[in-house]
Amino acid sequence: MKHKILIIASILTLLVGCSQAVESTPTPFPPGQISTIVALTGEAIFATASALAPLPTETPLPTETVIAATPLPTVTPTFEPGFTEFAQIRFISPGPMSSLISPINLQALLTSGESQIMRIDLLGENGNVLQRVVEQVRRNPSGGVYRNFDLSFEIRAVSERGYIRISSKDDHGRIQALNTMPVLLYSIGENQITPIGNMMYERVMYEGLKEGDEVFGGVLNLKGRFWPYNTQPMFLELLLPSGQPVSSRTIYPNGIDTQSFETTLPYKVTEPTLVRLSIHQDNLDLPSDPDLKKYIYVHTMELMLYP
Repeated sequence: MKHKILIIASILTLLVGCSQAVESTPTPFPPGQISTIVALTGEAIFATASALAPLPTETPLPTETVIAATPLPTVTPTFEPGFTEFAQIRFISPGPMSSLISPINLQALLTSGESQIMRIDLLGENGNVLQRVVEQVRRNPSGGVYRNFDLSFEIRAVSERGYIRISSKDDHGRIQALNTMPVLLYSIGENQITPIGNMMYERVMYEGLKEGDEVFGGVLNLKGRFWPYNTQPMFLELLLPSGQPVSSRTIYPNGIDTQSFETTLPYKVTEPTLVRLSIHQDNLDLPSDPDLKKYIYVHTMELMLYP
């Protein structure tokens, strides 16, 4: 009996030893590596989530077909080379012979007028003033000042010819620039705006002469080209600050196409004299205005005359 008890005790001891050998205690991570393991695990989770998430579907934009612009017909003749100086009073809209109903939206670049006073006239077929605007506009010879005006009118007929005339004076009261746009006025209908065409340029160009030049010897030699409004004479003048001419000459156009001219303006002065060289043309369809006469176009520049 005693031997049986010893055998059972020995068996139990062996079983306990085997159990301890199988269930070994896990080795803990060093304290400094725990945060690193957490961070790496988090990055792996975000990377996996990103990889599994469906990519956003981008809806392609419809293909835009570019339609080539159809150029509007030009209603003014093409200038000869040399007519590249922008007009001192430059119309932007409407263009020549536009069909207009009231009110007219006039857009212009104004680069002239030492007096800084601009006068805008809307004239009817017989020259009567349908609307007049007189406004102070600061002078900016380099680039001009953009302005727009709304001009209202009433006419008795269904339609009639009309003119938009803009003018400015210098600080002595002489006309410094004047430009006119012929239009068609309608009492009913819709606007039909024509492009400005070559009417953005001055209608005269001088060869070898510019604003502020000095002239010596009692004679101003002039050579250049001009584009007449009509077949009326072109008048050249040298105007004193008082407005009195010290010399004048008349040029007779040969039709209304661009053409060359060459002439002289003899003068007499006893001391250096600042004058304004003026060229203008009249419109006989218009009544004479106290200030602007029958002028349809005026271009001027200042020159210094010496004996």
